[in-house]
Amino acid sequence: MTSTARRRWSRELGAEIDGIALSGEGPVLVHGYDPPAGGMWIDEVIPGKLGAMDRNSGETLWNSPCEVGYGRGFGAGFGEGGEIIVLGPSANGHRIVRMEPATGKLVGAEPIEAFDEAHVWPDICVCLNAGRVFGVSTAVMKQAWSFSREGQRFHQVGRSGDRILVVHSDKKTHQKGVLALDVVTGEVADTVLPPTLSAIHSMAVDGESMTLLTSDVAAHLPNDLAGQFLVELSEQENAYGDMAVDSLTLLGFQLGKGRATAVWYQVLSTGPERDLPDVSISADCGKLYVVNGALVEVRDNLSGRALGDWTIPGLDEQVAWQVSHGAGLLAEEHRVSVFELPA
Repeated sequence: MTSTARRRWSRELGAEIDGIALSGEGPVLVHGYDPPAGGMWIDEVIPGKLGAMDRNSGETLWNSPCEVGYGRGFGAGFGEGGEIIVLGPSANGHRIVRMEPATGKLVGAEPIEAFDEAHVWPDICVCLNAGRVFGVSTAVMKQAWSFSREGQRFHQVGRSGDRILVVHSDKKTHQKGVLALDVVTGEVADTVLPPTLSAIHSMAVDGESMTLLTSDVAAHLPNDLAGQFLVELSEQENAYGDMAVDSLTLLGFQLGKGRATAVWYQVLSTGPERDLPDVSISADCGKLYVVNGALVEVRDNLSGRALGDWTIPGLDEQVAWQVSHGAGLLAEEHRVSVFELPA
């Protein structure tokens, strides 16, 4: 029976929230901005503010102006020394800034190339747009490497140890796969999956496990799983009375050197593409978190075994959602909440 997750705390904010960050320890970071009267802006880049809140009580520790504001691309997290790292657009192009965790004081800023998406790990920030992926050192706030390849587009990144996993697609065939880049040099370390999947809607990486939200997975399963999978589908019909097809499926992999090995699957939908549920996935501490509306289902990363499901009030209205060490951080338009989840 589905139960409601325990809410640790919730706070209403005057600002409109557009970004959050949460790690295993330290404060919750919330980025927002004050909307103008009438909702009209002159500039495309809106200077915002960054606030830190106690992860256990929700008490506001500080609020600080943040010139890296709302716009195309934003990322935030913590460096190796606990310092706060923020990346995003500013009035003078994209920047990376460093702030003191205790006060929010700005202690450094550097220009970087434009990006659409950024992920912050303690040692490196990885940014991407359709044409390239690049790494920025958190220690010196300078670009460490850049990767691009003729005929490929890039969609999402994750991290497994000393490798950055990149979802990419072939511009001619539109098929998708996963590359592994060395985290220090940005050079190709492995082809984790060749570009043979018709869709990769999302990727979640945690340790030596990778889960894809995809479809048409039979050809990517080992023989024993493929046989089981085809039997299950043959015994089903979709809502229209047609033979079932796996139009949305969780596909779990064990990572290692070279190509990843599929070890489990779970079909989420057999209906037509226009009726697919709005599902997203993330992974942390050996758990896979599957979000569908206001419901979060938790699975074991290695086996796909279901561990439980919980309703999260407001999750279906999320601006952003993150999980770290059993804490689920939810941002709605004007409210931020922390919920207890299994770690």
